[in-house]
Amino acid sequence: MKNSKILIALFLLVNGVCFSQVYTNKVVGKKNSALLDSLKVVEYPYVLPIWGEKATQKGFQLPYSAGLSLNYFWQKSDIVIQNLEVGFNNGPKYNLDQIVRFTDSYVTAESVNVRPDIWLFPFLNVYGILGKAKTATNINAGVWVPDANNNWSQVYSFGTKANFDATTFGLGLTPTIGVGGGWLALDMNVSWTDISALEKPAMAFIFGPRLGKTFKFNRPESNIAFWTGAFRVHLKSGTAGSLALNDVLNLDDAQAKVDNAITNVNGKQTQVDAWWNGLSNAEQAKPSNKAKYETANKALDTAGNLLNGIDGALSTAESSTVQYSLEKAPKDAWNFIIGTQYQYNRHIMLRGEVGFLGSRTQFLTSLQYRFGL
Repeated sequence: MKNSKILIALFLLVNGVCFSQVYTNKVVGKKNSALLDSLKVVEYPYVLPIWGEKATQKGFQLPYSAGLSLNYFWQKSDIVIQNLEVGFNNGPKYNLDQIVRFTDSYVTAESVNVRPDIWLFPFLNVYGILGKAKTATNINAGVWVPDANNNWSQVYSFGTKANFDATTFGLGLTPTIGVGGGWLALDMNVSWTDISALEKPAMAFIFGPRLGKTFKFNRPESNIAFWTGAFRVHLKSGTAGSLALNDVLNLDDAQAKVDNAITNVNGKQTQVDAWWNGLSNAEQAKPSNKAKYETANKALDTAGNLLNGIDGALSTAESSTVQYSLEKAPKDAWNFIIGTQYQYNRHIMLRGEVGFLGSRTQFLTSLQYRFGL
């Protein structure tokens, strides 16, 4: 069970991060009175957004109604795995939650995506996502079983780092409002990531509230914005697939490790049976002893089935397959973000953003071009 492909859906969130900070701004203040007056009388020249002319006549300055962004995103995120089931050569699958413990498991990923967008309404931006990503999934875990004293120890360990490519498609929307250069944006999107090792594309939902302030430069149309906010990831947790055994195990030492693990499990089963048979009928009837015995037997039986399945698959290693299913999620749904964007003019913007705190670290940079539509 050396494989990390069972987690590849987790990196799909990197393709869903592509919000660029433009917004409809309510012009206020005496120093902006000339701009405010011009907005009220100038005819709005574009089809979008809907009600764009009415919004400008009420003193709102609108960004250009269409845009195209090129985005690069990098992230590292700790992950949690539950309800792991594994089988071999299309045989029965065994739930391994009781005996498999994951430590120091995380995903690093980088993505390049494009984001076309339009302002459908003056305060609502909608966009699409099309991206390519590369990810490295790192897993360290072990198989743990109890002895007669209910002391658990590791009998088999595995760890791996694997790299994958994927394609992502997504849709999103961003309600925004701005007054006097201060603004609030609520970015949200859903994306589907297609990877050959998965039975079907994996889905993620991202929510990113941001609160910021834009400061003008002396040059017309040029400004810089700063913001702070949060980043939340929700992944559709179910993942299932089938893999070649030689993609899962290092075949050079797999047989020796499995043989040693089977010996350890058999030894612990002998200890548990000896402890139980040494109890009197009254002691065996105690709920605490009975629960300890049943728990140990269940864990040892599951470990035995797993190891025997690996052992059998190794006899035909070149043609053997591993079937799996699991539920997975980022260790922390939320993390904190800060960002900035330099606007050269109303057409061209350059953005940078970092996320930290919790168990996820991320970096985003984006170049955007806007035009009227």
